[in-house]
Amino acid sequence: MSVEALARTERSGDVVRSAWWVNRPTHYALRTAQAGNRRTPILLLLCELCVLLLFLGGCAMTMEDQPRFEAQESSRFFADGAASRPRLADTVARGELRLEPLLSSGRVAGEFIDSFPFTVTQTVLERGQQRFEIFCSPCHGLTGDGQGVIIEYGMPPPDSFHAPDLRERQAGYYFAIISDGTRVMPSYAARIPIEDRWAIVAYIRALQLSQNTDASQIAPGKLPNE
Repeated sequence: MSVEALARTERSGDVVRSAWWVNRPTHYALRTAQAGNRRTPILLLLCELCVLLLFLGGCAMTMEDQPRFEAQESSRFFADGAASRPRLADTVARGELRLEPLLSSGRVAGEFIDSFPFTVTQTVLERGQQRFEIFCSPCHGLTGDGQGVIIEYGMPPPDSFHAPDLRERQAGYYFAIISDGTRVMPSYAARIPIEDRWAIVAYIRALQLSQNTDASQIAPGKLPNE
């Protein structure tokens, strides 16, 4: 290559280098923008992933939140549009067979009875006392006077079993109250078996008798030792 050609090549390189140096900010900005454009999809992907994780966390399914029908909900599966199904005719749910209406209701011809469907023994009374102290005494007190522990927490006391009107109530009335509940008192049918409900009623009768009996009418041999 001649000297003149080398000179022209060197001058061309100087021009190119000079142009690059002059436009250096523009080149830098262009490369930065290109790099930013490459990072933008990654940032968007990370944001979408975070949002997705948040939604998945809110959609977590636990044992108490299952895909099921609640009571009284509608359903398009059945012709009547109801999810709850009626009880089949002439069927009895397990544990609900009542062969002795007197034992299970405390009524005869719709009226409360004032007797017991079985013989009340000492064993029955002791069982009734145990169940009474567990389920009844927090409200009614250990003696049935209505001075249970609930009044210490601001709740109104229930009526005393020794009030004249409650002493005259039939045994079947007390059984029905335990079974069905009344006012603020809930039903105990699911927690206390039928026989234990009658045992509690028998113990209530024993409490009423113990608090409203003239000691002079009790034979000396039956009184507790002083």
